[in-house]
Amino acid sequence: MDKNAILSILSEVYDPEIPVLSIIDLGILRDVKWIENQILVTITPTYSGCPATLTFEADILKALSDNGFNHVKVVSQISPAWTTAWMTDMGRKKLKAYGIAPPVEHTYDKNALFSDQKEVACPRCDSLDTKLLSQFGSTACKSLYQCNSCLEPFDYFKCH
Repeated sequence: MDKNAILSILSEVYDPEIPVLSIIDLGILRDVKWIENQILVTITPTYSGCPATLTFEADILKALSDNGFNHVKVVSQISPAWTTAWMTDMGRKKLKAYGIAPPVEHTYDKNALFSDQKEVACPRCDSLDTKLLSQFGSTACKSLYQCNSCLEPFDYFKCH
């Protein structure tokens, strides 16, 4: 098995909800192994109920099959739980370029009611003068913010 060839193929498997991020950018690709004439691909969903998980699995199988790898099994591993710390720096840059504020590490959204609001930079103008409009954005993994400088609304990729 040429692991680098497989990783190259998997770097072209994108998130269906954020099509600029690959599974490698997101950090959900946990491992690739060769076991008993079969490629075992292990992924960790961004959260246990993520609706994109089945799409990820199907896209991984298709990408590898299209490149001649027909004996593939995809396994979801939920422990340890995925964290935004696993996202690559390139993934964070791609998020921002796409108009989604990347996660601000070492802050936890579940404490939002009991702590100061985090400073989230606007992905369009880089202003820190932003406000949380809703903990619930366009998908479950995002919150909705608005920039007070350029007045544009934007999604923020929540920390996990």
